[in-house]
Amino acid sequence: MKRSYVAALAVVAAVFGSYLIVRLPALETGWQQAHADNPAPAQAAAAVAPQPEAASVDQDAPYRESCAREGLNESECVGRLIWFKATAGNDRFHTYTFQQRIGVLVDWFRVLRSDQRDDRFWAWGIINDPACCKPGDATCPAKSLEETYGFDWCPGDDVLLKYVGKAGYVDPACGLKDAALDPDDPHTQGGKLDQRHSACDLKFGTSTGALGIRKFPNPRFDAAKWKALNGGVGSWAGFDRKMDATTGIESDSRVSKLADASVEPPFLIGTSCGSCHIAFDPLNPPADPAHPKWENIKGLIGNQYTRMSELLGSGMPKSALEYQMFAHARPGVTDTSAISHDQVNNPGTINALINVAQRPVFKGESITKWRKVADCGVEKDESKCWCEPGRQGKCWQFSTRKDDTTIVHLDGQKVVLPGVHHILKGGEDSIGALEAIQRVYFNIGSCSEQCWVNHFSDMRQVDPEQRGFGQTPFNIGQCRRDCPNFRAVEDRLQNVLDFFTSAESDERDLFAARANARKLKSPGATYTRADLTADLEKEFGKGAVARGQTVFAENCARCHSSIPEADGGLFKNRDFAATNDAHPRKVRADFLGNDQATPVTEVGTFPCRALHSNHMAGHLYQEYASETLRARPSVADLPEREDLKNGGRGYMRNISLVNVWATAPFMHNNAIGPEVCGNPANKDNDFHRARYAGPDNKLLAAQPACVRYDPSVEGRFDLYKRSMFELLHPKERGRKVTLTNADLIVDVGIRPLEGKTEKPLGGFGQARIPMGASAGFLNGLMHKQLIGDLFLAKRDPARLEAAGKKDLVPTLQAIADDVLKNPARFVEILREKRDFLAANYVSCDQLVENEGHRFGEDLSEADKKAITAFLATL
Repeated sequence: MKRSYVAALAVVAAVFGSYLIVRLPALETGWQQAHADNPAPAQAAAAVAPQPEAASVDQDAPYRESCAREGLNESECVGRLIWFKATAGNDRFHTYTFQQRIGVLVDWFRVLRSDQRDDRFWAWGIINDPACCKPGDATCPAKSLEETYGFDWCPGDDVLLKYVGKAGYVDPACGLKDAALDPDDPHTQGGKLDQRHSACDLKFGTSTGALGIRKFPNPRFDAAKWKALNGGVGSWAGFDRKMDATTGIESDSRVSKLADASVEPPFLIGTSCGSCHIAFDPLNPPADPAHPKWENIKGLIGNQYTRMSELLGSGMPKSALEYQMFAHARPGVTDTSAISHDQVNNPGTINALINVAQRPVFKGESITKWRKVADCGVEKDESKCWCEPGRQGKCWQFSTRKDDTTIVHLDGQKVVLPGVHHILKGGEDSIGALEAIQRVYFNIGSCSEQCWVNHFSDMRQVDPEQRGFGQTPFNIGQCRRDCPNFRAVEDRLQNVLDFFTSAESDERDLFAARANARKLKSPGATYTRADLTADLEKEFGKGAVARGQTVFAENCARCHSSIPEADGGLFKNRDFAATNDAHPRKVRADFLGNDQATPVTEVGTFPCRALHSNHMAGHLYQEYASETLRARPSVADLPEREDLKNGGRGYMRNISLVNVWATAPFMHNNAIGPEVCGNPANKDNDFHRARYAGPDNKLLAAQPACVRYDPSVEGRFDLYKRSMFELLHPKERGRKVTLTNADLIVDVGIRPLEGKTEKPLGGFGQARIPMGASAGFLNGLMHKQLIGDLFLAKRDPARLEAAGKKDLVPTLQAIADDVLKNPARFVEILREKRDFLAANYVSCDQLVENEGHRFGEDLSEADKKAITAFLATL
């Protein structure tokens, strides 16, 4: 449908991300050639996988040592290796698709350059790989940055670097030694037939020097072109420079050479699931966070320092719309819908996967999904049952059932849990743990072109009859057929889940952490749970721990115990630290969270996350949510209108408090507690934002100092105490908001050049929103609906009236008239109509981020200290 009026209002779409007519260099042969490499759908059993070349240093050795140190079995160790290394082909996404389809540039050299290795953790919060080294260091095999194109040297690079600019690299994943077959898996025919997809498509590559971020040689790299651009091969200075240095055109100061796909970088960069979840062990933190050892690192804790949002926007100027919309999450927080954007400000902490085997499951959920079967019987409809060609009885059946269970292996012992988990902050991933793990790979870019990139909403597409106007659900069955990386991961999901329930996910108690710290200083030192209790009572008052248990039972356990009173007896008589004697490792029995859905209005915390919509019917991840979840009633007292809160939205999951002493700040957005920061040496990479505001929602001139990252035992404990104080004293929290920290500039329309000066047609070639605007407002503005309604208000107001929007028509007509008469006043017009827009065209307009969870506010000061002391023991 052609909409001339929409074209006339293109400035509206431009500012809010729909018509970003930006002067970027054309995407040339790299994109076209990349498409030519798309693997074909599976049609027959794979040939014997090629074997990778032997490297001078075994890159898997430290992983095997870690497995031995943790006591992991074969399946758990394979799952760990996949979690740490497998990118499942998303190097293509992060190199081509992200830029082309989403318009966001990642400056990988800025993030990973070896000459700033010592500052990497403080800037980006990512964990340095202990096996890698800075070229030129005495013990490093690489003697100069020219050898590694400016990156760290890592095990396996003596092979990988030979293939930069050449074809023929055999990925190290091809050498994966798979775990033994599960005889209960119907695809193994009783454990006799190995039909797993080739491990090559897990795609490991080698480390970039940052754990969870992997590199691959780019066969399309042109060394001569690269050297001419950068003045050498050890720097990316020309590749990531701003274009105005060459053109002298002002708007090119907001464009970098990163956007020019005619220049191919030496590496394709991918990410594993571990890129967000790998973190420092609370029981054994590093002496220097920039130089950790393998024994300081765990794969499931969740990285509470990661700046993943800023990392993914690292090639964008601060003035870019996308940067200001997405690169504002706190450390340890990411917007899980940033790529698959649903126009909801959606912050969520990286989940801490602790005591996973004790996590509650839910029986009787109505779930529609694909399940493994040995044959399809008489069913010929491939949308209902499909068998992989060239395999023997490797089939899946699509159906709705209510009897799903979850199989875990605890130290090799098979245990069947009678239901499915609820995962993500609102419980949205709710069809099974294996499927939830698989969905993470989509979330980080795997199978994008084959499966899902054509199903998410394109911010620039404002025509409702065109693809990309809104989300549509992608089909898991189609993805299985067409994406070999999907099959490679799917065939090993049980290994990853076994890793989740392994000893690496066991609780990390404060008394054990302090015991380890004392042993480092004096090998014969001891420190017991009783010692911890004694120390806590010195600090918080005599009898504080015992009293805290009572306070917890009376006020907290109804949400933060996984064992209901009907099963475990009265909370007041409960030992919340009791072990599960049936578990082979005798872990704590209580998960300290029931995972039940609670209306966000009852909790009172930042509600926008509860309005996440990607799992709704008709949306991208429809197939990853149960029918039971989508049938949850709307939360009546949420102020948003019904179509913005239905479909099962409006709830938050009651999370676990296991080892809460180690995971502060609190809430799903890390907003309750001090603001934390890295204070890096390179101030261009200092992403700390002022957050504290006055009653007028303007930032305070004097901001409280941020707390520098401190993963030490006492550093974590101090942050926990300060966060608990804020949790229990809401009036002392201050008022936190997130505002844009730079002027937002969008170049629009046709801008002919006179010399080096742009002369926009109509006299309006740029929209500028001054810094200090609400980042959440930008995220949540439903600009497509606004543009459509502006068009209808002028051309067909009867349609708006029929849709129940009669009262909006006069204001919409006035806005449209004002913009057409004076487009240069566009920003002022929107500012004048902010209340109207917030009420009718914003998905969630909550501004203050650290409100709510006032439970405990009315306790006495002694009881507040007591509950703080008690929770520190769990």
